[in-house]
Amino acid sequence: MVITASLVKELRERTGSGMMECKKALVECDGDIEAAAEFLRKSGAARADKKAGRVAADGAIKTILTGDSKTGVILEINSETDFVAKDENFQSFADAVLQTLLEHKPKSVADLYDLSLEGGQSVKEALHALIGKVGEKIDIRRFEIIESERAVASYLHGTRIGVLVDSSAESDMARNMAMHIAAVSPQFIDETSVPTEFIEKEKGILIAQAEDSGKPSEIIEKMIQGRLKKFLAEVTLLEQPYIKDEDQTVGELLANAGASISGFVRYEVGEGIEKKVEDFATEVASQLNS
Repeated sequence: MVITASLVKELRERTGSGMMECKKALVECDGDIEAAAEFLRKSGAARADKKAGRVAADGAIKTILTGDSKTGVILEINSETDFVAKDENFQSFADAVLQTLLEHKPKSVADLYDLSLEGGQSVKEALHALIGKVGEKIDIRRFEIIESERAVASYLHGTRIGVLVDSSAESDMARNMAMHIAAVSPQFIDETSVPTEFIEKEKGILIAQAEDSGKPSEIIEKMIQGRLKKFLAEVTLLEQPYIKDEDQTVGELLANAGASISGFVRYEVGEGIEKKVEDFATEVASQLNS
């Protein structure tokens, strides 16, 4: 059967695959466009499986709010390279996933995979199709949904860092809080929200450091308490000097405005993922010598 340009175009519009891939699928399926579409879905899944062992440590952070700012969603989608993260297909997929999260509010990434995007394709199917198209491993790594009785503010630093803040502050101040969190990266709101095990672990490190000083035990105890207090001030939002006015803490700024923060989420692309460092010179040399 002759594979016409219009048939290839129709299959491409339906599946989003490349022209040559569509033509190959139509040849394989004797011009049957339904069979060719299924062929492309299967081949896309196969390519996705082959890439599953790769490390995807680049990507993008996305946020979205409802019109009333009562609900916010933050999402991290990873790719292997920054080049693919900037690709229009990657960005469109990420935006579609973000909208689905806002609409359906799944509990986990596993639940998200089974949901349908606006065009009717499941998230999992669309992900496999995207992997086949861009040629890299793509991961929907994580997301969080904040639903507030007050308001949720968001801030994006490019596509690398994203923040959601649940706050009673007016919108400009809430956004400034989100910018502060993006820049300074606190781990907790205040000292009362720091887990006991987290404090004990840090205290153990400080004790080991202080004992090496050879100072008397009563001096060591004061050293530990002072260093622990300083450490907690560094990791708790309300005790941090406000980035736009370091003469006051974030807590003082909020108190003066009669506002508070009850929660926040900060994502940074690839944090916690061990990215393989490629030594291309060694790799090429080893191939030449093999």
